[in-house]
Amino acid sequence: MNELVWEKRQFGHRARLALTPAQARLIDDQAHAARTMWNCLHDWWTMLPKDKRSLAAADAAIRQARKEIDWLGVLPAQAGQAVLKTYVQAWKHCWDGRADAPNFKARLRTVMSVDIPQGRDLQIKRVHRRWGMVNIPKVGRVRFRWTKDLPVGKLANRENRITGARLVKDGLGWHIAFRVQTLESKPEPHTGPEIGIDAGVNLPLALSDGNHQDHGRPARLPDGTADRDKWLNPDEKAKLLRLEQRAAHRKSFRKPKERISNRLNRTYDQIKQLRARATRRVVDWQHKTTTNLARAYGTLVVEQLNIENMVKSARGTIEEPGKNVAQKSGLNRSISQEAWGRTVTMLTYKAARHGGTLVKVPAPGTSLRCSACGLTTAGSREDQATFVCKNPDCGWSGNADWNAARNILHLYRIGLVAIPAAGRAVVRRTRGAKPATAR
Repeated sequence: MNELVWEKRQFGHRARLALTPAQARLIDDQAHAARTMWNCLHDWWTMLPKDKRSLAAADAAIRQARKEIDWLGVLPAQAGQAVLKTYVQAWKHCWDGRADAPNFKARLRTVMSVDIPQGRDLQIKRVHRRWGMVNIPKVGRVRFRWTKDLPVGKLANRENRITGARLVKDGLGWHIAFRVQTLESKPEPHTGPEIGIDAGVNLPLALSDGNHQDHGRPARLPDGTADRDKWLNPDEKAKLLRLEQRAAHRKSFRKPKERISNRLNRTYDQIKQLRARATRRVVDWQHKTTTNLARAYGTLVVEQLNIENMVKSARGTIEEPGKNVAQKSGLNRSISQEAWGRTVTMLTYKAARHGGTLVKVPAPGTSLRCSACGLTTAGSREDQATFVCKNPDCGWSGNADWNAARNILHLYRIGLVAIPAAGRAVVRRTRGAKPATAR
């Protein structure tokens, strides 16, 4: 019998909070204070000479600001320290070449959040089959939706515990994301088959064995244009259209530099709720699909895509205007809506959790080369979904995304591996690479 090997696993669990209006206002104030503290810290840090920047000096400046500015005091002291820690870590990522430099956080473009770095402050308790209670500093006891067994009470120990949490607000309200640390047995190496995966727009995930993963929602409308709201049902689409028209009508009466009215803000909030509901649905589909793939296959091969460059605008400049700008804008929205990067991230950690491996291979030519004869012949890809090899000695035809998935798997088998991304392979990041990091 093989001896079990135990390893620590850290993951997050997100739950919906049931707040009273007074509690929601308190957390809103804390989130605004945290954002303002980040901006003040950024100005202080960039203003000082490099030889005078230090963690101790920044900590002293934060403590003094919390004493002198009353509305910064609504933020708990430990949450303020978490802002400083996150800011310094952002600079370290910048110095290592892994991310851009931290910048100013605008009020309307920044996700509202508050960090609770100490798990012991939460005092989590389950009170009902569907509800639990958590303590939020300077807010009090709050109910949250219990959808997963958490290591609390008698189940908690040094290896299995909640190390902290983060409050995050989206269009559907405030949520709490727990940071959970557990001790689990290391999975055995996955003996499943190898699979090549191509991410697309019309076909979300094309697999080299033909077991394609589709979310059952057409990517285009009957008139051929991209459907940016395909994750909403017809009634929700009609409601969204009415709200957007109402917002445009109310905005037309707003004078330059005039404060946005409460009615317009409420309309914007309703639009955010519908958008957040659509995002929840696509994330749910991605979680279920990637879990099934990680369980079924031992080696998952994907393309090394630079999505940031793929979704750049084709507008151009005044001297050299771009071509097919509207079509490129629709394609960019469709790519962003599919969230390929999030799918690959989920496949990465889920493959490692099940003992598998995720590997990335070079992307150029995979959609233009024939997977049967291996030749790239001009005109073989007739449209977005059809591939017909123009080689007289071949003539293979099939779905274009399926053809790309077969080529992706072939590149892995012949050894053209770009980055071993997870699982049993060793992670090696090239110098200057910039992975996606959330600041």
